[in-house]
Amino acid sequence: MSRLQEFKDVFKNIKLAWERNEQAAIAMQISVKGSAYRLPGTKMMMASDGQMFGTISGGCLESDLFGWAEKAMEMRTPLTHKYDLSENEVWGLGIGCKGILEMLILPIDQNDVFWKKTEEIIQKGQAFSCVLEIPSGRRLLIEKEGIMIGGLDNLPFEVVEKARNSMDTQTRAEIMSCDGSRFLIDAVKPGEKLIVAGAGRDAVPVADLAAKAGFSVTVLDSRVEFNNPGLFPSVIHLIENPEEINSNNVTDSWWIIMNHYQEIDEKALQLALKSNPRYIGVLGPMARTKEMLINIGQTFSDGPIHSPIGLDLGAETMEEVAISIVAELMTVKNGRNPVPLHGKTKIHG
Repeated sequence: MSRLQEFKDVFKNIKLAWERNEQAAIAMQISVKGSAYRLPGTKMMMASDGQMFGTISGGCLESDLFGWAEKAMEMRTPLTHKYDLSENEVWGLGIGCKGILEMLILPIDQNDVFWKKTEEIIQKGQAFSCVLEIPSGRRLLIEKEGIMIGGLDNLPFEVVEKARNSMDTQTRAEIMSCDGSRFLIDAVKPGEKLIVAGAGRDAVPVADLAAKAGFSVTVLDSRVEFNNPGLFPSVIHLIENPEEINSNNVTDSWWIIMNHYQEIDEKALQLALKSNPRYIGVLGPMARTKEMLINIGQTFSDGPIHSPIGLDLGAETMEEVAISIVAELMTVKNGRNPVPLHGKTKIHG
């Protein structure tokens, strides 16, 4: 799940709490020392009736954290709290992660213009940075266009510049110290655009899993009986043939070519290569991809082509193949080498 999608889901559950006439708070992990289950920037929703959405620790700390959220909602003021997970004698849980987690709990007022504007930007899928002063919870929202909203007057120039630049590069929330104060910079951007060319049955688990992994998925297929919300509920539907599409409208996208009809796959591959692609994965044997490239007058050196697509996981079923494909997308996107974690002393790095 992308951090933008996590933010969307948190706000969705906050609104559900308000509909129940309950108060709501966001519990945010703001720093980690050592090992932890989630990364800085991870968010949970906690409502005054005990309903929660999301997770910080996989269930180990949430009950205790809810007590702090109750206090923050009652006092209507932000709170910070630290958990030292190396103190097993205190927790008595035998928690595998031994890090020190710092949490910021923010009660959310449904009449607060700041949070209304934040939700509006999130729903539009726009990039933004949220700057939070710790521990006061005073905040500033910086939009991609440079518009700033909130109650952090005289914010140091260095913090503003860091927040602006982070929208393009930052993958997790970070704390910045400046002029004796600490600021959390939580940069959120839309998911990478992924175009799945082909709406066959095997594309269904691919599109679903890719969306859950944080990609903004579009299914490209002219057959409305296949390319529809009933089969692909969480994607954008492009009901066209590849040759009818202007490459400028699909630029900077990730591509999966999986129509199974070679002529259509060739047209989709040609479109992908014209569109300044981030990645092109082609389903099927390499010999078939080579033949398609020859037919369209292109070579493997003309784009970031991965053929055959996917990691070698021994996949056989459609669902297993989808895991193999999306796993490769994630390794390329995150610049990682797909090897087992066994024996590693650090997971997030």
